[in-house]
Amino acid sequence: MIPAHETFNGTFPFEPHYNEVNGFKMHYVDEGEGDVIICLHGEPTWGYLYRNFIPSLSQTHRVIVPDHMGFGKSETPNNKEYVFATHVQNLINFIDDLELKDITFVAQDWGGPITGNLALRRPELVKRFCLMNTMLGYSGAVRDASSSTTKPPKLTESTWFQWVLNSHKSGKYFEVLNNLGDNVLSLMKKLGFENSTAVDDNWIMAYSMPFSSLDETKAAIEFPLDVALDRVSAFVMEGLKMGNLEKVRSKPAMLAEGMKDKAMPPALVISDFQRLFPEGPVVEIPNAGHFCQEDTPETLVALIQMFIQMTD
Repeated sequence: MIPAHETFNGTFPFEPHYNEVNGFKMHYVDEGEGDVIICLHGEPTWGYLYRNFIPSLSQTHRVIVPDHMGFGKSETPNNKEYVFATHVQNLINFIDDLELKDITFVAQDWGGPITGNLALRRPELVKRFCLMNTMLGYSGAVRDASSSTTKPPKLTESTWFQWVLNSHKSGKYFEVLNNLGDNVLSLMKKLGFENSTAVDDNWIMAYSMPFSSLDETKAAIEFPLDVALDRVSAFVMEGLKMGNLEKVRSKPAMLAEGMKDKAMPPALVISDFQRLFPEGPVVEIPNAGHFCQEDTPETLVALIQMFIQMTD
């Protein structure tokens, strides 16, 4: 857990806030006023990923950037179950406690499925989706989508998940993830980190510090295994049975896709999005990878701002 007022030499200058509705200290940034934007990170990052988004977006909106349980400045409690369903419920409880509504969700990596499964359960919370290198993940439930002769690759066929599956069998997975503080850059490269010019001592410190001990790697270890060991499907099906899929599909949605993603195959991500939101705009960014917020922050902020203006 990163100390509350650590700014990494001014590169993350935002006032820390904490919410304890879920029984642990959940850190979040809360900047600006107006309609709410929630920015969600994934594996193995935290709110630092959005440091170049917050200043611009908060000029016109209230921008909230929470750190998931076990990441960033949030606590890694010992008495919690580190599964996908817990992260979704944590976010729902957090939003309810802050009495937020009509939310624009800006989501990448696990932020997409977390947002998507929140939406199945509480569609009234969502105003629009701005997705980046992620997917809601249940387009297979759409029965009226036109068929394609080309099937996209499976998620587990990506370079990243092939490494997760193979290293989990050999035991190397835990060797690497248990020492994530020392391996965070190499791990992010496995997922598809492209912008090496962003890396300096502050960057390394910011992404390494959350994992300074073995106990603090719990969440980062379990997230990839949720997919690799198929621990998510039952929870997704439970959400779909609530009957809100068409309400979710009625929301405005956009996708920006870094085409050098090694974690989630771009063809799969785009296909998943287009089945759910056939009218939603898709922007392919050729030289961006999985961590597109690090690669092309100015482009992404401009796309989000334009999409909000178009759909207000």
